[in-house]
Amino acid sequence: MQHDHDTQHDPHAGHDHQAHDAHAGHGGHAHHMGGADGKVSWAMAAKATLHCLTGCAIGEILGMVIGTALGWTNTQTMVLAIVLAFFFGYALTLRGILKAGVDFRTAFRVALAADTLSIAVMELIDNGVIALWPGAMDAHLGDAMFWIVLAIALAAAFVITVPVNKWMIGRGKGHAVVHQYHH
Repeated sequence: MQHDHDTQHDPHAGHDHQAHDAHAGHGGHAHHMGGADGKVSWAMAAKATLHCLTGCAIGEILGMVIGTALGWTNTQTMVLAIVLAFFFGYALTLRGILKAGVDFRTAFRVALAADTLSIAVMELIDNGVIALWPGAMDAHLGDAMFWIVLAIALAAAFVITVPVNKWMIGRGKGHAVVHQYHH
């Protein structure tokens, strides 16, 4: 979807991205992100993953704090943490896209396209580590084990999600979709 750009701040204003993408032989903006061959740097993938990890970590921690404070079961707390991880992951992306002047409906679709797989992989790994770590599900917020296992789980989620994001960005998906709104 085309949108108006401020030509002073956007060197790509007036540029027919769709025609160029079709001519270049690949969708999205991978050519702007990693070269015409679609290659993406590990640093770029790590940056996109760190962005998702930030939202996921906020949601995870907030969900665990709320669930623990309300005396919920481990399952209820984990579900809340996952829901909040997706919420905050999408919210961080939405914030940046909306700041670029994109309407909410388009921004929401872009956030879903950009972050869903990344957040899903991150949550699968993060919650899998916590669920499988002996004693982690029974640790309380005041226990060192809670925070150590959470840090290990988030680190594992980051390491495993970076290649997923690298692959997606290289194909014009994931955060490559967001990139077109951040000139």
